[in-house]
Amino acid sequence: MATLPNPLPTLATDPSGRSLGLTLQPGTLIDVTDEGRWHEPLLWHAVQPATPGDWTALAPARRTAGLLPLLIDVGGSQGGPEGWELMPGDTSYPGDHDPDEVLAEYWEDTEDDDWPGLAPEPRPDSASPDPDTLATDIADHLLTDGTWLKEPRLALVPARRSADIPAAIGWSGPVNHENDVARLCAVLRSWEDRFGVRVVALTFDQLILSVAAPPTTPAEAQAVAVEHFAFCPDTINQSSTPSLDAYAEQLIDQEIWSFWWD
Repeated sequence: MATLPNPLPTLATDPSGRSLGLTLQPGTLIDVTDEGRWHEPLLWHAVQPATPGDWTALAPARRTAGLLPLLIDVGGSQGGPEGWELMPGDTSYPGDHDPDEVLAEYWEDTEDDDWPGLAPEPRPDSASPDPDTLATDIADHLLTDGTWLKEPRLALVPARRSADIPAAIGWSGPVNHENDVARLCAVLRSWEDRFGVRVVALTFDQLILSVAAPPTTPAEAQAVAVEHFAFCPDTINQSSTPSLDAYAEQLIDQEIWSFWWD
């Protein structure tokens, strides 16, 4: 996968991150993959539990070092990212894939109907929050709500844009649905452009997004729900939501999208 220069190796000799313009709490560098050690760190994460405000404190990392913040959960059955079976060697580049074609292929694998195409981009709304500001607010909400993450840690990932974070670390959460997570990241890029999405949190098999411009009408929500179902069929097949229509109703004005692959 094509990437920017990775500043994380600097933290091996400068754990505080001062040479990168950062002030980091104690943390660890992750280079363990499903096939052994990767040739450079894939992410850094703090040792201490994440608390509200930590995301804001790492805002300079984007500007000075090209590192994007992320919440990870180390409290699941697979533990932290050392046990996540990361597969960066099997990951392509998100920009090489067309999101409409990716979703159409998924749709055709599960549905008899023709793929209806991507949902229209919402009309500009001056009341919509700034996507990065909302991501900060959602991160703090996930840390205070207590129902989303068991043992959250703040992480930093070298990535061109938020949508690329899963591909940058070779995340294998959707492996039963898609072996190359970059194809899903191509869809995330499209959602980033159309809906102001940001990748806020990852667990072993769950992806949590903030959404600055969610659908606001039933028709918009129905179109987005179709994309969600193609992106992650377990959103409905493995949930208590009885139908695509019922799921669409839940998307109206919803600023958090969550996906889980069985």
